[in-house]
Amino acid sequence: MRWIRGVMLFLAGTGFGIFATQPSASPQEKATGLRLNHFGIYAKDFDESLNFYTKTMGFHEAFSIKDKDGKPVITYLQISRETFLELAPATADRPAGLSHVGLWVDELNTEVALLRQRGVKVDDPRMGMTKAPLTNVFDPNGIRLEMLEYPPDALVRKAMESWK
Repeated sequence: MRWIRGVMLFLAGTGFGIFATQPSASPQEKATGLRLNHFGIYAKDFDESLNFYTKTMGFHEAFSIKDKDGKPVITYLQISRETFLELAPATADRPAGLSHVGLWVDELNTEVALLRQRGVKVDDPRMGMTKAPLTNVFDPNGIRLEMLEYPPDALVRKAMESWK
């Protein structure tokens, strides 16, 4: 009789466990709104930093934009399907270190309107070098938050879609 009681408790516990964990096992819905997409770094030695992030860290070079002389303006390094590091050379106006945090938004104009309603100073959206509409917001610490929307022809969108 004791063993029947033990088996019943075991089965009840197993059934409860299956029932309680079922929602977390189901596929999650697509994230919407704001998502961390990239962070930007101004590199004191661009070539050394590029070598570090590609060869040492193993990040894949997704794409690079160069100036008329062939020097890199920005290079996007892909960490995962939707996460990048934006690397740019430091200059006198852009000291080495963190440049910004890139936030991917579903609808940039809607996000801008919402932030303005909340009293946040937000630049008007413009087209960026990566063919993505973007704007900037600064947090209370002075950190630039770059908000971007990725239409089909945006370079970042193309890199995400070709991720293997």
